[in-house]
Amino acid sequence: MTGLDALLERYARRLARRSDRRGFLAKLGALVVGGAALPLLPIARGLAAAPDGKARPAEVDGPAGDPTSCEYWRHCAIDGFLCSCCGGSQTSCPPGTEMAPITWIGTCRNPADGKDYAIWYNDCCGRGFCGRCFCNRNEGDRPVYHPYRSNDINWCSGASTQVYHCSTALVIGLAEEGQPEK
Repeated sequence: MTGLDALLERYARRLARRSDRRGFLAKLGALVVGGAALPLLPIARGLAAAPDGKARPAEVDGPAGDPTSCEYWRHCAIDGFLCSCCGGSQTSCPPGTEMAPITWIGTCRNPADGKDYAIWYNDCCGRGFCGRCFCNRNEGDRPVYHPYRSNDINWCSGASTQVYHCSTALVIGLAEEGQPEK
């Protein structure tokens, strides 16, 4: 056992001679602060939401219209082909495509309950244009200097392929009132 102790002591002393405690503490502090800021990024929030939409309240869908129509309440800020017409649904991509990990967000009023909901729009990527049920509604759209609020960007850039197919509209929760628009 003394041989193992001597070996460990030698490695520990060599590491102590080569490393600086202040440098280690600075790197550890940067890692902790950077890790704490990660959930603040819009991409991280988008990935944390339930992609299947099951976490939303049951009354969200209700009799508020046809999800294959551009006039459906969730589509107030959508720009693209509706996945509900292309073999997918409001919450899932069609087979053979993948959901882009980055999104844009809109706020739409549900006429069934009169409440405003935050809608998470995801592009489905991997096959060519669907070509059915094109919808371009720009309610609340922002110029490109607010890219997380703009629907005029190919959001497939975060996926394994940049080929756009269609767009989903997932409800991520009630929109909070009284928040100033930035």
